[in-house]
Amino acid sequence: MLRDLKIRRPLIVTDAGVLTTEAFARLQYISGGKCPVYSEVHPNPTAEDVEGGARAFRRGRCDAVIAFGGGSPLDAGKAIRLRLKRPKLSLAKFDFSLDWSGLVPFIAIPTTAGTGSEVGRSSVITMGGRKRVLFHPALLAAIVILDPELTVALPARLTAATGADALTHCIESYTSTVYHPLCDGIALEGLHLMAEALPRAVKNGNDLEARGKMQIAAMMGGIAFQKDLGVAHSLSHPLSTMCGLHHGTANALTLPVSMDFNATRRPGLYRRVGIALGLGDPSDSATIAFVRSFLEGIGLRPGLRHYGVKPEQFAALSEQALADSCHQTNPVPVTKKDLRRLYEAAY
Repeated sequence: MLRDLKIRRPLIVTDAGVLTTEAFARLQYISGGKCPVYSEVHPNPTAEDVEGGARAFRRGRCDAVIAFGGGSPLDAGKAIRLRLKRPKLSLAKFDFSLDWSGLVPFIAIPTTAGTGSEVGRSSVITMGGRKRVLFHPALLAAIVILDPELTVALPARLTAATGADALTHCIESYTSTVYHPLCDGIALEGLHLMAEALPRAVKNGNDLEARGKMQIAAMMGGIAFQKDLGVAHSLSHPLSTMCGLHHGTANALTLPVSMDFNATRRPGLYRRVGIALGLGDPSDSATIAFVRSFLEGIGLRPGLRHYGVKPEQFAALSEQALADSCHQTNPVPVTKKDLRRLYEAAY
């Protein structure tokens, strides 16, 4: 594939935790161990991570980016290409309307099944203590490789957390206000796959069939949420930047209360979600109860209090959540007071 794309010296973008894994050893073997590696990406990638990656690219005289790992290296890898295209433009001043053609080739190889970033046109980068979304079709990867064997070493807790991210993507994209029937169908099939595969992957990391289904489901979530998301993501993003929560864990904590909020105001909203999850009773209440039980069953304990979040943080969290764009396509409009109440409900 590298030969086909005329790539001679790619920069491998990853995080420090991946360097010691068998999956990374495989990549090194395939690439001959001669590719420069940038491994300073944080769990919630920052603008500084992107700057460091761009410097590593230039220093290594590279001609492409291979992002290897979870959603953070994948997002950072995409943004590094923007930085290389316009070295004098601050990422904080990213402008969709500028010419972003001619970005260096990008290959995405996820080692988790959650974000779907490998097939997305966006990159989420933390700037000034807030998550910002950089969006442009030019960010799409030239090649995506989904190999379930690369995910078998992922611990159960991270398998659960990344899976919860994929679950949230599918549910929120399906119920978002943007009209896109193709994405709706993809989201529902992603849920159908996850309902059976995620508990199996958490229970037995060597279950390659379950791991493969989760990679496909996560990818489907990444495609589906190009139509956009909902209030759970607006609640989750500040929990990562301000409280250090894993994004998938934050979604698991905010999704059920967000569904409760939406269903109260839009009865019947989750009927097809319940059907996709295989429920005999697909009513809103039964579907939300299933999601709560499902998340707890894979080890994601509910309650922000158990993850170090303090009530005195709710005001600042609500302020950031209001500034987040995801709630703008929530099926029910939300106010700052609503966001505060949702944090309280999730506590």
